[in-house]
Amino acid sequence: MAHHITFLWIISILLLQNSVLAEDGEIRSSCRTAPTDLVFILDGSYSVGPENFEIVKKWLVNITKNFDIGPKFIQVGVVQYSDYPVLEIPLGSHESGENLMAAMESIHYLGGNTRTGKAIQFALDYLFAKSARFLTKIAVVLTDGKSQDEVKDAAEAARDSRITLFAIGVGSETEEAELRAIANKPSSTYVFYVEDYIAISKIREVMKQKLCEESVCPTRIPVAARDEKGFDILLGLGIKKKAKKRVQLLPTKIKGYEITSKVDLSEFTSNVFPEGLPPSYVFVSTQRFKVKKMWDLWRILTIDGRPQIAVTLNGVDKTLLFTTTSIINGSQVVTFADPRVKILFDEGWHQIRLLVTEQDVTLYIDDQQIENKPLHPVLGIFISGQTQIGKYSGKEETVQFEVQKLRIYCDPEQNNRETACEIPGFVSRCLNGPSDVGSTAAPCICPPGKPGLQGPKGDPGQPGNPGYPGRPGQDGISGNSRITRCSRIPGNTRSTRTARLQRRTWERWRKGSSAVCT
Repeated sequence: MAHHITFLWIISILLLQNSVLAEDGEIRSSCRTAPTDLVFILDGSYSVGPENFEIVKKWLVNITKNFDIGPKFIQVGVVQYSDYPVLEIPLGSHESGENLMAAMESIHYLGGNTRTGKAIQFALDYLFAKSARFLTKIAVVLTDGKSQDEVKDAAEAARDSRITLFAIGVGSETEEAELRAIANKPSSTYVFYVEDYIAISKIREVMKQKLCEESVCPTRIPVAARDEKGFDILLGLGIKKKAKKRVQLLPTKIKGYEITSKVDLSEFTSNVFPEGLPPSYVFVSTQRFKVKKMWDLWRILTIDGRPQIAVTLNGVDKTLLFTTTSIINGSQVVTFADPRVKILFDEGWHQIRLLVTEQDVTLYIDDQQIENKPLHPVLGIFISGQTQIGKYSGKEETVQFEVQKLRIYCDPEQNNRETACEIPGFVSRCLNGPSDVGSTAAPCICPPGKPGLQGPKGDPGQPGNPGYPGRPGQDGISGNSRITRCSRIPGNTRSTRTARLQRRTWERWRKGSSAVCT
């Protein structure tokens, strides 16, 4: 029995190590392989201490072991700084993960003062500027205290050079305004806080996800008052030139597309998902159909036509199937057969939402959670085949249906912000103020800050009805010395002239808001 378990473990490791090897000339594309220059800028001042610096080094190893290191994939550099910056690991100096991790483990702690601005400028001048690769460039600054020099100019120079900056503050001595000045916007995405060095392990997984989003999701989709990294699959497949725009869904003139059997919505995957997909994402589609057979709403095929990822609707059994890659047999299919899935087949408009993580996939229909299914670990996708929507399973024939939205959001938190308000029948509920439609993030309990600026009063609405909340004031500065803080992301809060529109605005703000506490 023990030998059997050991054998399976060895096979799993081999499969992991060979996850990017070619198959018939193809290479799997994912966060592991997306060409990226990634530089860690580490505080090595006296306040860190040698024991904590050892924790930082292990954290680095745990993050970078998830990437494939090499000239064609990801190159990692490390700068340690105190009074002055030290180039510990130049970009491209290691062509294997093993050598890179060994180099990280051998870094010696400096000790000294904290000059973060000088370190950022050093990374720009002596690492990024010397890289000849035209690709994603990311810098992660980790510090536990206020800088003794100015950080703003160096950070702006880095962003002007198209470098994405993350800032991680450790402990109560870090200054929130300074971290915001270092990092890209929005700070809710690019700034992290932890109470001590032991706690940085808590943000390891979210940092892996965010680094992946930066490397494989370069495009942004306007959603309410913010942009979300992701893929608008309809636009990626050229739907504006191929299908007729005719289905009006909302008073706000959002329209859908009528897909007929004469329309071919296909495109090379390398043009739609050039670096693959992140490990976690949210798939969202809004459609209606009368199809009684099995068909693929969306699929990514290998070069020989095998589905790697697919959302399939079975009109016979009235079930929904999700196909994705797998480390076990190369592919895995989960079936959602809950009775509530049948509503998709009533020929009306419905929203399908799939929250896909590294462990499981959860189905939502019209903002209601339906079912959760476990997943085996996945592999990257081959990008030499085609991405298609609206095809009968196993065929190239197009299904006749109507579609309004078909997107992938790279941030899994978008699952908590997305609504089904584009669906006829849901419009009235979305316009009538608070409702139980959809899900929202759990309330955030954070230390009190100083009062924000007074927001303007809302429109009083129709006679006899109370007004609705006005635009919230700006966040106050934290009034608590503890590093635990809450960052809020406002949604669309533009005031309107009628109570009806104000109800919709309030709902959008409620759905668009999220609270992040660490």
